Amino acid sequence: MKFIKFPDRLYKDCPQYVPALHSDQVNSLTKVSTLSYCKRKMWMVMDGKKVVGRICGMINPRYNELYNKKRARFGWFDTIEDFEVAKLLLSTAEAWAKENGMDEIHGPLYYNTLGKQGMLVEGFENIPPFNCLYNFPYYNDFVTRLGYAKECDWLQYKVRPNQPLPEKVARMAGLLKQRYNLHEGSLSELKKDKETVRYFFNVYNESFAKTVYNFIPFTQDEIDEEASSVLKFVTDKSSTVLLDENNELVAFGITFPTISKALQKCRGRLFPFGWIHLLKAMRNYDTVDLMVNGAVPKWQNTGISAVYHSVMSRKYHEACTTTGITNPQIESNGAVNVWDKYENELFMRRRCYIKSI
Repeated sequence: MKFIKFPDRLYKDCPQYVPALHSDQVNSLTKVSTLSYCKRKMWMVMDGKKVVGRICGMINPRYNELYNKKRARFGWFDTIEDFEVAKLLLSTAEAWAKENGMDEIHGPLYYNTLGKQGMLVEGFENIPPFNCLYNFPYYNDFVTRLGYAKECDWLQYKVRPNQPLPEKVARMAGLLKQRYNLHEGSLSELKKDKETVRYFFNVYNESFAKTVYNFIPFTQDEIDEEASSVLKFVTDKSSTVLLDENNELVAFGITFPTISKALQKCRGRLFPFGWIHLLKAMRNYDTVDLMVNGAVPKWQNTGISAVYHSVMSRKYHEACTTTGITNPQIESNGAVNVWDKYENELFMRRRCYIKSI
């Protein structure tokens, strides 16, 4: 709990910081199924009885096998503004990685593609979505001084999701819907069918295997865990699944009402009153987090995104949504160009650092 609660004290006067629920952190560090095949080790730097820094080192053998690498990861990296503390944390994680046969270390990352990742390098004035990291600017200064270099950047945009659809996109959406007899499915019904849920996440696996940088396909246990934790937040009011004439999945879009300010009020705890703040936030669709959208592999590069954007634009208008924050997208992915069609501004930039050891 000292490890988990350290950032709450470090960022207590920072209005942008969004605390994670302590119960979720306990689960991530001790119980998730990913730990059945990943190695991880945690360290804290102490000043007497006071925690002044923390870090977690991880090795995902499935990642290394898939990409033919010998890489460790670091995450849960937080430090006071003291270079020597940062140096001790990272050098300790590096030594552990080297002892385990690794020749590189990168981060901040999670065990797999599902968790928080990327050190904030732009957008410090903004409050991040609940599933994204926040850090002080000096973190970047410390890691670069210690020999870390940029591996990749992820970009997040602030958009007005209920703005009128560009005429070209609307026209294409109409033609595709008519040609392939596409229609919306019911997420409420989908959530009741465990096999359909598993199929949805398997499609998610396939959809992103070749398009998401450093993607690691999920195991069946990881799929079941993610489904149980995420689906309770998903409703037809702000998300959609597109089906073809045979009721087979074509594409999907998942959006959540933002809960960042509610989590700030919770201060890491659901009880006794934290759940009330979350419940209120989940009913407010004024600002939403655009979590993920994608298409079944055979439908990719067909223009199907036009249909998705058409459906979601209507939903945002009906829900009186005025602001959307996109999920982090790798800057080299051409999909980020879709936001050029809408009023947008860069909201945050995140960086994964890498170092040879």
